Amino acid sequence: MSSSLLEQLIEAFRVLPGVGPKSAQRMAYHVLEREREGGKRLAQTLEAAVERIGHCDRCRDFSENTRCTTCASGSRDAHLLCAVESPADRLAIEQATGYRGLYFVLQGRLSPLDGIGPRELGLDQLAARLAEGEVNELIIATNPTVEGEATAHYLAQLARQHGVKPSRLTHGVPLGGELEYVDRGTLSHAFGSRSEMPQ
Repeated sequence: MSSSLLEQLIEAFRVLPGVGPKSAQRMAYHVLEREREGGKRLAQTLEAAVERIGHCDRCRDFSENTRCTTCASGSRDAHLLCAVESPADRLAIEQATGYRGLYFVLQGRLSPLDGIGPRELGLDQLAARLAEGEVNELIIATNPTVEGEATAHYLAQLARQHGVKPSRLTHGVPLGGELEYVDRGTLSHAFGSRSEMPQ
């Protein structure tokens, strides 16, 4: 027996992180009771975003074009490259610090149990970028989780293989925390006081 359109709408809201059955039901009822125009706008924008937003061919961040605005900008310092786990982490750094270099967005972290290895993170693409010789420092801004630390060590080795100095964010970022949720002041301080990674 097929589910009703209302049940399908409720289930569709559950794809969002942290949204359980009750929250999904509240959202669906709210859209139908009070926000039908907003719901139409949401549906149109969501459809367009899913179809047209891809990844930058240089840094792997979300982009509508083959090259994102950061990578296309001539005013960024190409000698500095910051590796982050997600587009949300890149945005957090961009908003909280005065960083003017470029980024590489891993779109995850090493997690062999989940089938996420170097290939899934685009590390062959990162290695090719480091081999170009323009990058002097790889700022490793992975989250301070077990997987994030393992990824950081892998990235540091990769940087050294290409004669690039690896550095890591330090003070203030709590162990087990997520950069996306660290306050601006703490993140700015951690970014400014990064240190070279030990061998």
